[in-house]
Amino acid sequence: MDGTKPLRSRIDSNEDGRIDRWEYYDGAGRLAKVGFSRKSDEKPDAWAYSTPAGRIDRIEVSSTGDPARIDRWEFYDTAAAATVAGGDGTGPLLRVEEDTNRDGRPDKWERYEGGLVQVAEFDENRDGRPDRRLTYREAELVLIEAAPDPTGRYTKVVAPK
Repeated sequence: MDGTKPLRSRIDSNEDGRIDRWEYYDGAGRLAKVGFSRKSDEKPDAWAYSTPAGRIDRIEVSSTGDPARIDRWEFYDTAAAATVAGGDGTGPLLRVEEDTNRDGRPDKWERYEGGLVQVAEFDENRDGRPDRRLTYREAELVLIEAAPDPTGRYTKVVAPK
């Protein structure tokens, strides 16, 4: 605390004697982000960021537990979160970006609808742009595209059997 203004807090939310939630507040004393441990090792490895209305906007994850080395970004539908009565402020997952080769840049992108992945794209040559795209319908792979031309249009298209 800084007088009456909160700065941060540590919480044992499941009462097992270990810290599993870290809350960080902004200069006005509003909750800015919440850290949590996916590994239950008393170290935060993921951080949830919310809107001023308390709806979760995104979650950032570090597979190494280092907040300076985020390698997964999850983005949520904050408008839909408002329609869930008694919910935790998290709407449906909209998209995910991942840095799978740990070079500091996303190289995998996923888009979701209704909780199901619709499109997954991959940067296989490390130029920051997708080189391969997988399209799904009702959780079934329906299209594979590769070899984009300079405009980004895929030149190789395969319908899986």
